[in-house]
Amino acid sequence: MTLLARNLGQYSTTAVGLGEMPLTIEGKPDHDQAVETIHAALDAGCRHIDTAWAYYESGGPEQSGEELVRQALQSWSGPRDEVLVATKVGHFRNFTDGKPTWDVDGSPENLIRRGRESARALGVQSIDLLYFHRPDPKVPYEDSIGAMKQLADEGVAKSIGISNASIDQIDIALSILGDDLVAVQNQYSPVFRDTEDTLEYTAEKGLAFVCWSPLGGFRKSKDETRFEAFKGIAAKRGVSYQQVVLAWELSKGTHVFVIPGAHRPATILDSLQSGELGLTVDELAQLG
Repeated sequence: MTLLARNLGQYSTTAVGLGEMPLTIEGKPDHDQAVETIHAALDAGCRHIDTAWAYYESGGPEQSGEELVRQALQSWSGPRDEVLVATKVGHFRNFTDGKPTWDVDGSPENLIRRGRESARALGVQSIDLLYFHRPDPKVPYEDSIGAMKQLADEGVAKSIGISNASIDQIDIALSILGDDLVAVQNQYSPVFRDTEDTLEYTAEKGLAFVCWSPLGGFRKSKDETRFEAFKGIAAKRGVSYQQVVLAWELSKGTHVFVIPGAHRPATILDSLQSGELGLTVDELAQLG
């Protein structure tokens, strides 16, 4: 399978990556199936894997997502140096009212400590792409980004990204990180288009825009009517509607990447084909 490749900072990598989160949070598959899913993506030519320090079950071993990625890459017989591995720091898991939840700690000391831990968990001296996972309202954004700058300067990360960021926050990050900032990872899908302003702004600034939950999120209820036009085109094309969704997102610009999640090999193998789908002008007009 020949996959669509695009430039992300200093890397040429596949426009469709693998979002690792479903393989290690609540509802995850068993370990062997998780490794098999990553191997299937890599064997098909995927060269972009996205994980995070916080991808683990609440109450379970921390950093299990990063550990899984390391184990999968170590047991894979392909060219490891071709694979862009991105991870994120600043989030963590806990329980609130007996339910698994997410929380943030964007303090500089925490980000620096967790960044170093991420490098160790991934088994690398320098992380390919390290994101600040989510702004912490308790910490000035400049202070958090300053810590990410320190991680880049120390060589803990080769390049830096920010996630869940506004235009103002992109500007702050650019002013501190300069060329070290290469990507913005924001939620974007047919059911969440609020970040279109940042999608357009990253194109102006020469930054990659990485869509998280590009299919709307597998654990959240969503307005299924938003997918009707995509399903109509998919039926005519004889492909899954998920492929049409991802192809539509990729059509938004050559700086756009998608990182759909998967629980099993068949799912990610289907998603990877979206980069070659090529929607027509009329189809794109139907989708908006």
